[in-house]
Amino acid sequence: MRKILAYPLSVIYYLVFGATLVFFHPIQWFCYNVFGYEALKKAVDALQLCIMRCLLILGTRVSWDNPYEISIDKPLIIVANHQSMYDISPIMWYLRKHHVKFVSKQELAKGIPSVSYNLRHGGSVLIDRKNPKQALPAMMKFGEYLENTKRAGVIFPEGTRSKNGLPRPFKTKGLEILMKKTPSALIVPITVNNSWKTLRYGTFPMGIGNHIKFTVHKPLEMAIFTDKQALLATVEKTITDAIIVN
Repeated sequence: MRKILAYPLSVIYYLVFGATLVFFHPIQWFCYNVFGYEALKKAVDALQLCIMRCLLILGTRVSWDNPYEISIDKPLIIVANHQSMYDISPIMWYLRKHHVKFVSKQELAKGIPSVSYNLRHGGSVLIDRKNPKQALPAMMKFGEYLENTKRAGVIFPEGTRSKNGLPRPFKTKGLEILMKKTPSALIVPITVNNSWKTLRYGTFPMGIGNHIKFTVHKPLEMAIFTDKQALLATVEKTITDAIIVN
């Protein structure tokens, strides 16, 4: 019965979600080309909130648990497990004062209204995961950008999303580069739970009636860790220990 109900709700969801992306695309273009980055960011923030609200059509809600006051005077390296595209908007919205940017595969830079435009112009880094000669310098440049602007970069070290919620082993090469090039950064581990359930049946129908939960763990002062491998292991364990699969 749940899956049957998911079909009509998914049709409505996709219509509203698609209309939201199309609506915000020219707004982003206008904001960026007329008023610059700060106006673009306000448009992108509003887009993330609307994307989250679209999930209500599916009976899906999002909760954000962050008991920490995170400094805006330092760059952030946000490290999270990855379960679906719905991991992205809540992180961007709830941490919007930190100017959140992403490490994203370059295929997303074209063809998606609003999303592709922001990836190209908003400060995120686009990498070719099959081409280390392109990816490594791009990650180094991204780390320098974060260090200089005191903004936040999000990386999903699993490399690809988990389809059942179970964590994949972290691939830490990109994270190590960011750490090297952003020495003053705070590392902020975040655990995502239940996001994978939005795609439990595939892209159609969508999963319905889910509760996506984000848990922000204690930010870590990277500068105080002399053993960076121990730091990486601590971050991975902190994130994965809080994953609940049911």
